[in-house]
Amino acid sequence: MESQSNEQEISLLDLFAVLLRFKYLIFSITGIAILFVVLYSIFSLLLPSEKSYLPNYYTPKAIMLINNSSSSGGSLSSMLSSSGLSSLASLAGVSASGGATYSALAVYITQTDSFLDSVNDKFDFSNRYKITTNKKSTIRTILKKLIKAEFDAETGILSVEFSDTDPAFAQSVVNYCVFLIETRFKELGIDKNQLARENLELNLTNSFNEIKRLENDNQKLGNSINLGRGLAGGESYALEATRIKLELEAQKAVYTQLKTQYELVKVKMASESPIFQILENAEIPEQKAGPSRGKLCIIVTFVAFFFSICLAFILNAISAIKKDPTAMAKLHGAKK
Repeated sequence: MESQSNEQEISLLDLFAVLLRFKYLIFSITGIAILFVVLYSIFSLLLPSEKSYLPNYYTPKAIMLINNSSSSGGSLSSMLSSSGLSSLASLAGVSASGGATYSALAVYITQTDSFLDSVNDKFDFSNRYKITTNKKSTIRTILKKLIKAEFDAETGILSVEFSDTDPAFAQSVVNYCVFLIETRFKELGIDKNQLARENLELNLTNSFNEIKRLENDNQKLGNSINLGRGLAGGESYALEATRIKLELEAQKAVYTQLKTQYELVKVKMASESPIFQILENAEIPEQKAGPSRGKLCIIVTFVAFFFSICLAFILNAISAIKKDPTAMAKLHGAKK
């Protein structure tokens, strides 16, 4: 036991002796690495972002609420089938056979070619990134990496991010992505209550405008009677007044029915959570998302330190071999 302890002590002393012998090598390599990475980081900050080899990038985020349990949208499976997305969505893990969720569909939409092409048409990434060959496919590949959509099942929150060296540009891209997702959900008719509300609002506006038009016609007819003017085609004032009155009554009845339906839909929407709801649009970020130059300096320092230690032991081993006649004889024999 005592001899084993002595061997371990000698072994540790030998290792420590090697480190002391090559201490200048270790300190030199580590110091040069520290100096290099610090200067590298400083110069990357001094250069403009478009010329910097390590530019700051910013990642604004938009937050949306996706209600997978909402009943207002009906069956997502039937929505996907009717829209022709069922076969495509299955490629992204969105099953249209009953396991489909609105959140999975929203994430999948951000990776579709039509979505990426719409973003590119809006912001012209081919000129921004100086892409000259295979523009469409190259830009799609780039945007798939830069646009990140993640869903948190615990909170029901869908977040959309985009990274760029220009914070204002990145914010614009994120908010446009949110707009495209919302538009796509409306096109698919997923939230039936929201769709019904928008249709009723449009019909109410049209009906109200028609009522105003008929009332104006009725007023003009009254003015014509007072001025003693005749009607075109020889129509009598009584027939024209009757026609306008009947159309006005009918249009008011239509407006009343539409208003009733509109109020019922509003009550229904108040009792149910919407499928898609924007909680926060992206803001221009004030702080960079990366790169972490401090972390880079720490990593390079540790790598250089451990590399110098390994190099010290390698050099020590080579030196020991050169001083060992038996080892050198074996090497010379191997060469022959």
